[in-house]
Amino acid sequence: MIIKGTLNFLFRKAGLMFWADKAKFWVQYLVNFRNNHTFKAANKDLALPPAYMMFESFNMNYQKYYEGGFKTAKWILDTTEPYLNYKNAVILDWGCGPARITRHLPELCGTESNIYGTDYNPATIRWCSESIKQVSFSKNKTAPPLHYKTNTFDMVIGISIFTHLSEENHHAWIAELHRVIKPGGIAFITTHGKIFRSLLTDKELETYDREKIVIRGAVTEGHRVYTAFQPPAWMKSVFSKSFEILQHHEGKPADWGKEQDFWILKKS
Repeated sequence: MIIKGTLNFLFRKAGLMFWADKAKFWVQYLVNFRNNHTFKAANKDLALPPAYMMFESFNMNYQKYYEGGFKTAKWILDTTEPYLNYKNAVILDWGCGPARITRHLPELCGTESNIYGTDYNPATIRWCSESIKQVSFSKNKTAPPLHYKTNTFDMVIGISIFTHLSEENHHAWIAELHRVIKPGGIAFITTHGKIFRSLLTDKELETYDREKIVIRGAVTEGHRVYTAFQPPAWMKSVFSKSFEILQHHEGKPADWGKEQDFWILKKS
């Protein structure tokens, strides 16, 4: 894995990271072509995002996008249920991408809930607004603010969003999420925890093990290949300035890869 991290560094230094990721897209597109064609043919009335839009935020498998999105949405709600009655909640999926999780929340949360989604990609938000009518979507930027009033949401979901932000925007967005969440409301956030140490170069490991955030930039912030690795101790110190940490779960190996850490935070 250290070799992979070194190659990643060399691609970034040479300004080739975007093109390397584009090549990865075409490989995944071809690998998944037959399965995707079969899934789309069997679900002709199902709104599915354009191929590259889905790849940017997830991967290239439409069945995993749809069915996996439902499972993830239900898992988030089941996990947060001890802290929130989501059946009549106002919920924001912050950094929703092409609504992999968001699209399932109205069904799972019921008609008394109000679901919102926001993302920095204008093409993604345009597709979501046209295709997922049960959810209210809006565009944000990579830096705050959001276009919502203070104390609007019972819960904000942020799946793999801080993992693509600068150190400066970690602080800025934590403050902004605190602003838009109601008193007593919660945030469900994922980060790159200790299990991702194996992806780091020796120099990055030195930084990470000093409990400092590691940023892989040289591309546009927010893009899938702009990556942040967050030591749990660093995240705890940052989160605790604005929120009470109700739960922190460290990611584990899974049959599909590495789990991200998740955090449940409460606004007092």
